[in-house]
Amino acid sequence: MEWTDDAIVLGVRPFGEHSAILEALTRSHGRHLGLIRGASSKRTKGMLEPGNILSLHWRARLDQQLGNYSLELVAARAAHFFEDALKLDGLTAACAMCAATLPEREVHGRVYDALDGLLQMMMRERSPDWIKSHVEFELVLLEDLGFGLDLSQCAVTGAKTGLTHVSPKTGRAVTASAARPYAGRLLPLPPFLVSHEYTADVTQLAEGLALTGFFLERIVLEPHGGVMPLARLRLTQRLAADKADR
Repeated sequence: MEWTDDAIVLGVRPFGEHSAILEALTRSHGRHLGLIRGASSKRTKGMLEPGNILSLHWRARLDQQLGNYSLELVAARAAHFFEDALKLDGLTAACAMCAATLPEREVHGRVYDALDGLLQMMMRERSPDWIKSHVEFELVLLEDLGFGLDLSQCAVTGAKTGLTHVSPKTGRAVTASAARPYAGRLLPLPPFLVSHEYTADVTQLAEGLALTGFFLERIVLEPHGGVMPLARLRLTQRLAADKADR
C-alpha cells in the first residue's frame, strides 16, 4: 500500500532515538500519521514545523499499519510566524484543533483548503486582523464535521438583517428583538460573520473565537471525552492580553 499527497504538518512527536511520528492533514487522505526515520537530522527537523507544506509519500505493507513517510518540503511557512507571538499561537491553535477534532484517515478536503487559506492569510495580514480568518476557518471545521451554524437568518422571525446573537442550543442566529427575552443565555454574533463589509475590532474578534470555541468544545469534543486544546486556549488568552494593551 502506498500513496503520495499534499500535506500540512499538524505536529510531530519523538519515536525512539532518531525517528518521529508525523501527524499531518493531507488533501486526499485526511488526518494521517506515519513514521519518519532520521527525523532528528537538522534538515528534516526544519521540515517538520507545524504549518509547513509537504509532499508526503506513505508506504506500508497493510493499510491498517502506521506506515513510513518519505517527504519533500513544498513551502516553509512556519518561519513566517516566529516573530509574532499572536500568529504563532494562531498557527499552533489551528493545527491543534484539526488534530483534536478530525477523525484519523477521514477525508476533509474543505478543511484542508480552509487551513491552507488561513495560513496564507496570516502571512499577509497584520495581527490581530487575521483572527477573522481563523474564526471563519473554525466555522468550516464545524460544518465539515456536521455541526454547521446557521447564521443566514433569524430562527424566530426569518429576518436576514439585524442578527446579533446565536442560540447555544441550535446554533441558529436571532435578531436583537428576538434575543431580548433570553438576555444572558445567548452567544454574541459579531457583525463580521454576518457581512464581510464590517471591519472587526478586537472585542468582536474575541466574540468570534468564543462563538466557534463554544460549539467546538460542547458539540465536537466533549461528547467524545475530548477537551479544548491548550494551544486554542492560549490563543484566546493572547488576544485578551492584546486587547488589554490597546
